[in-house]
Amino acid sequence: MNYQPNTKPEPESELESDAALPLAVKREALLEQARAVFQIESEAIARLGAQLDERFERAVRLLLDCRGRVVVTGVGKSGAIGRKLASTLASTGTPALFLHAAEGLHGDLGMVAPGDVLLAISYSGRTDDLTAILPVVRDMGVPVIAVTGRADSYLATHADVALDIAVEKEACPLNLAPTSSTAAALAMGDALAICAMGARSFSHDDFARFHPGGTLGRASKLRVGELMRSGERLAVVEETATMREAIQAITDAQGGATVVVNAEGALCGYLTDGDVRRHLLCCEDDTAPLRAPVTSAMTRNPLSFAPPMLAVDALRALQERGVADAPVVDEENHPVGILDVQELLRAGLV
Repeated sequence: MNYQPNTKPEPESELESDAALPLAVKREALLEQARAVFQIESEAIARLGAQLDERFERAVRLLLDCRGRVVVTGVGKSGAIGRKLASTLASTGTPALFLHAAEGLHGDLGMVAPGDVLLAISYSGRTDDLTAILPVVRDMGVPVIAVTGRADSYLATHADVALDIAVEKEACPLNLAPTSSTAAALAMGDALAICAMGARSFSHDDFARFHPGGTLGRASKLRVGELMRSGERLAVVEETATMREAIQAITDAQGGATVVVNAEGALCGYLTDGDVRRHLLCCEDDTAPLRAPVTSAMTRNPLSFAPPMLAVDALRALQERGVADAPVVDEENHPVGILDVQELLRAGLV
């Protein structure tokens, strides 16, 4: 009997097998459903912006006037949003903590004291555990900010300020699972925190102080002098140099630009690889461009930085100017380095 080997190729992956075929067929439907979720939730958040009014301003002022802590409370999904909001507030200059409403009924209300502000999140506005603590908090003279989707709810009517996060529908196909409503609550909380942060003139140094152990904190503390290319990696030519000499200096430094200095050693120009290419393309003679003075192609009065400058501020300046690098100078305008966006990228700022 002749043996006939099975020549049917094995499926390269599970998705290519017959058993996985139904999943492959449903893939586009899954993607469409995901897109619908994004659309519904983004529209819910956009509506928040359209309906902002003086109530939002009053809520921010309550946060700014708070002499104690902002106590954020909620239950269930609203509680999860509340935990995140308390963390965001605390890390951006507004002292805050999270109080689970149910725990508040069993002793944790001791976390709340005169001088605090209570920020209560409940889409229905009638969550039993949350509404039960309101009379106690109000007796303390603690202002209440409500974040709710029901303007006529107990929470809204017993708050000093009620912020409306009502949504037309949840992204859940059954219109039951909190999705659009939690996205709206999260966005409203972020808006409160960021507006308070801006009003406090919260700086990069402040942010770094509150994030000493994380990548964000380390990156926000970095100075230009720590990231600049210097020493042998700094290309320098005098303003009397030729384009050939400038190209050689850039090559020797293994960089993409050279600083140009005057007779006193002060910065007077900046020449990049891009400047060199544009100069060569504008010249019809194949040899004349290399003999041309560097001053014919350099940028005069270039953007420059000082070594103590925060790297994040330098990054913003580079982005606004639309350039990828710039010279670094000392107090006497003498070049000491070049700050390249690639160094900012490696440091985690980009």
